[in-house]
Amino acid sequence: MARPRASRKLGRAWLPAVRVATSLVAMRILLVGAGGVGDAIAKIAARRDFFETMVVSDYDLTRAERTLSWIEAKHGPQGERFVAARIDASDPDSVAAVAREHGATHVMNAVEPKFVPTIFAGALAAGADYLDMAMSLSEPHPERPYAEPGVKLGDDQFATAPDWERAGRLALVGMGVEPGLSDVFARYASDELFREIDELGVRDGANLVVRDEAGNEIFAPSFSIWTTIEECLNPPVVWEKDRGWYTTEPFSEPEVFHFPEGIGPVECVNVEHEEVLLMPRFLDAKRVTFKYGLGDEFIGVLKTLNLLGLDKTTPIRVRSANGPVEVAPRDVVAAALPDPATIGPRMTGKTCAGVWVTGTGVDGAPREVYLYHVSDNEWTMAEYESQCVVWQTALNPVIALELLSTGVWSGTGVLGPEAFEAAPFLELMARPEAEGGYGQAWGLEERTAGEVR
Repeated sequence: MARPRASRKLGRAWLPAVRVATSLVAMRILLVGAGGVGDAIAKIAARRDFFETMVVSDYDLTRAERTLSWIEAKHGPQGERFVAARIDASDPDSVAAVAREHGATHVMNAVEPKFVPTIFAGALAAGADYLDMAMSLSEPHPERPYAEPGVKLGDDQFATAPDWERAGRLALVGMGVEPGLSDVFARYASDELFREIDELGVRDGANLVVRDEAGNEIFAPSFSIWTTIEECLNPPVVWEKDRGWYTTEPFSEPEVFHFPEGIGPVECVNVEHEEVLLMPRFLDAKRVTFKYGLGDEFIGVLKTLNLLGLDKTTPIRVRSANGPVEVAPRDVVAAALPDPATIGPRMTGKTCAGVWVTGTGVDGAPREVYLYHVSDNEWTMAEYESQCVVWQTALNPVIALELLSTGVWSGTGVLGPEAFEAAPFLELMARPEAEGGYGQAWGLEERTAGEVR
């Protein structure tokens, strides 16, 4: 793997000046889900003034009310700027009804991807724009799952693009951190750094550790185990320009990638992820991959869950003291593990999301760069009482919503982050908070070309 040659944090000075317009619409946001990421979205948005109202909704109303209580304790009374509501994300009619009741202009999906179809349909029915951070689920090829894709991530959403276009509405899909910020980085590399791209390689790694009350390191995933099982045990997808999309075995093609800011070398493996399905739709590259730094222990746990059938989502009949019940094995696993939203106080370390880009630079010479953002758990806990993985995910849809509110970003149909100009996003992200930005510098690290992985 190519090692870093030079690294720098990028901010406003590295990007063209971008004038952010004043708000064009009275944005009213229906936030679906007040779990870890939804809670962080509301907390980040509380520092911004680009929207009129954010309706924080959840099946469990107390979770939404808890988020609002935190915001009011931190920022004072909010009046009607933040409102709590109950919603059933599994029912498109419930989503549409809550959206209409509050006059939502935008529906922000912050729940597990199994709810994408219903929230997606509910938003369109209500005449609202839509954003999510994970796309509609895939289905492996029935006969050749480790060679050919079946139903790909996002296929069901992109199939409805004509409906969104006819309605004059926008569905911005995959707008978290990965996918999301990684796709913005890829668009920036395509626009500003490269004449020709050989590979867009999303690489995600961390040095996070979670400990119990006695100080012992424990197994506690920092993101939804439901979603993690889905993406890690499904056949990973790779894109090649001459071949199209194809699949491989889970955890294939291991490589050691060197992550910046003290994280260091982490072994990464192929994992199914939305970037590989999004980037080729909008950007020109010879190859697109996604590799995740899971670690031997995590991979071992996932393989064991698969071996025992505990990764399945189809309910099975289980005997209990109160009689037989139907329960999905994966839901049992999720219930048995610590809630990712609650492990922040026991977590230390940093997480890094980014894109390693290789190809021919604008000067005609070979070039390799790693564009990235690092989130430090100590800082996110101190500022937001949100652990770093969910906070980093939540940051990016808030920035996107602000750009949509001002008209800097606009569009209709079903689009990924790559469909929009990257420079305004990265400028607003890096600009200091005192100057109206988000104060989150991002990095560009030059890599030594030609080293053997």
